[in-house]
Amino acid sequence: MSIDHDFTPEQLAAGERLFERPWHFVLGTPKLDTLPPGDRPEIAFAGRSNVGKSSLINAVVRQKGLARTSNTPGRTQELNFFTAEGIEGWLVDMPGYGYAKAPKSKVEAWTRLVRSYLRGRPNLKRVLVLIDARHGIKSADQPILSMLDEAAVSYQIVLTKADKIPVPAQAAVLEKVAAAAARRPAAYPAVRLTSAETGMGIDILRAEIAAALAT
Repeated sequence: MSIDHDFTPEQLAAGERLFERPWHFVLGTPKLDTLPPGDRPEIAFAGRSNVGKSSLINAVVRQKGLARTSNTPGRTQELNFFTAEGIEGWLVDMPGYGYAKAPKSKVEAWTRLVRSYLRGRPNLKRVLVLIDARHGIKSADQPILSMLDEAAVSYQIVLTKADKIPVPAQAAVLEKVAAAAARRPAAYPAVRLTSAETGMGIDILRAEIAAALAT
């Protein structure tokens, strides 16, 4: 399936160059007072537990073990920061949300951490909100989308696990989610379709990240 995009060959090449070098974990913190200085642009990844966030990050950076994957949804409870030598920018893995069995105290702590991070990080260029292509936007996704709208933080919806559904269903969910994103004030208009398993759309996502970090 070809995926429409508006990137030039030069922009796609910039995305590839950004992830030719090894990226490494720098810091994981559940507290705002231990965040790295906000002196460089950063792109954050958000997503419901079990949406495939760690797998997608690892696919983008071409490193299987950079972001920790777990069979236990909701395990990541910190803001995890990654960078690469010679790169003036951060990738941030935000804690997963929407895990039904999470204790109320954990949900409240997650909400406080994420809301404060979104409101107090002017160098945050974009949040990539990952949505499972098999299900589209669910009720568990609505709070983070509303939080981003309220904080006026630019965000972009990225559909994951697209290889798990037939091609006609890929087009249908892409159209439906794009229509929903168009109604939200802080959502970036282009929705991306990806698969960490097959590599679908990963080059486009790399170009998105490179362009956002350069702004």
